[in-house]
Amino acid sequence: MFKKAIILLQDYLSHLGFKAQIHFELEGCYKILPNSKKIDLNSINHRLALLGIDGEVVNEYWKNQWEYVSLFNGQSPLKEADNLVRAIHHLPRIFAQHGITETLIKPVVWSGDQGKLALGSRDIFTTDTRAVHIPNAIQVNVSVINKQGVNIISKDGFGEYLQQCFLQTSKACSLLYLPEEEAFERLKLKSAYGLSAELCSPCDISGGHQGSIALYKKLGKHNQQMGQETLLFDQHSKTLVTEQNWQKTARIEHRLGASSTSYNPHANVLFSLMNVVDAIEVYIQESCVSDLSSSLQTIELPESLYNRYQKGIEGAKDSLGAIELFIRCPWFSERINKVQQFMHLINSDCSESAHLGDLIKQQILQKYQAGKIALPTNFSLIL
Repeated sequence: MFKKAIILLQDYLSHLGFKAQIHFELEGCYKILPNSKKIDLNSINHRLALLGIDGEVVNEYWKNQWEYVSLFNGQSPLKEADNLVRAIHHLPRIFAQHGITETLIKPVVWSGDQGKLALGSRDIFTTDTRAVHIPNAIQVNVSVINKQGVNIISKDGFGEYLQQCFLQTSKACSLLYLPEEEAFERLKLKSAYGLSAELCSPCDISGGHQGSIALYKKLGKHNQQMGQETLLFDQHSKTLVTEQNWQKTARIEHRLGASSTSYNPHANVLFSLMNVVDAIEVYIQESCVSDLSSSLQTIELPESLYNRYQKGIEGAKDSLGAIELFIRCPWFSERINKVQQFMHLINSDCSESAHLGDLIKQQILQKYQAGKIALPTNFSLIL
């Protein structure tokens, strides 16, 4: 059903004259035997290429941390989702052939490294060897191309409007990218363990170009110039002339997702496409700029999968969990249903079966039904 819905939205966007480009980044860690030789990433990436996966593995910031990054091979959103599904499946096996005893695709690797950054530095560590709990993310990058091959993120307020769409839908749909309880522990690492200097993982929903849902145009996360391309090198391969083409690299980065084997790439590609469709429908009416509301305030994410009731604690507020928020979100199913109905009207071959959005929403919630997952004693799940 997920693949059917993704194809449906891809076809709808094509009908409107656009296509979405979606790319994943996945962080993880591994355990390796002492004194093992350096991991041969070239060999690992060769294996991924032989498997037809449009991505490669690079080293990440922390010790024994790696990152799978999508390659820009022109793949469709559906192929990109397939790539990540297969990467999550195959990487542990490929790593094992290189002496890695365990591959960790999980929200937090507890005591995965050690150290404390010097005050005001991002690179220099003190002699303090406290444990660092490594947060691992799954990031989704989104851009949109028109019939002329132009990225419209930088055009007529479209990028700002698409960012607002993601900001407005991400809390209710947090179950999609925070699919297990440990994902919420990842959000608390900086405050609960005093790791604000060492970690840059998000803890809430925020916008701008440095937030958890970032709009990258001229500036990146660290205020660096975006889209710089080298035009001329000297005889020592040093850059002589550069050109800034930020319009080409402009994108939305949704950085809230947690690495997890429970993460569903197809569901998250579908979520991204739904937001793109919302924004495109406004864009073609030439009203993205006029429809932009004032910037949303920072939005708190749910604290858990489950509802939390603060019984007997004065001043404490009950909070809805990610499951309940998703149950109460009509947008997810209605957005898919609306596209399905439209495509049926213009295409007699389009299935007229039960509303696809309702079926997909039920499928996502099914694994969280009471009796399938043990609930903590201080949580409640209403289905």
